[in-house]
Amino acid sequence: QVQLVESGGGLVQAGDSLRLSCTASGRYTMGWFRQVPGKEREFVAGISWSGSDSFYAESVKDRFTISRDVYTNMYLQMKSLNAQDTAVYYCAAKRADFPLTHGYDYWGQGIQVTVSS
Repeated sequence: QVQLVESGGGLVQAGDSLRLSCTASGRYTMGWFRQVPGKEREFVAGISWSGSDSFYAESVKDRFTISRDVYTNMYLQMKSLNAQDTAVYYCAAKRADFPLTHGYDYWGQGIQVTVSS
């Protein structure tokens, strides 16, 4: 079992950038999800264990970039943030290689990102 810990969240202004980090160790496919109160958790981005494959939700494509160090930490660089990006962001991991969008077994505690307009 892997322990996942997110960091880097906070309060920013619309248009700002923010970088989230997730500490991990091992050969895992990893992803970022987010959730706002009253809504289901939604997929944001996923990356293969080697970092060679990645996939994004349409709502963040071209603004967010997922990356990782092989066998360890994962990152989410977020640009041009807007109020709709406000959510609790979760780091997730799983042993299976694919798909990148769902089927995750392990979850972090979540970290708040708030974008003020």
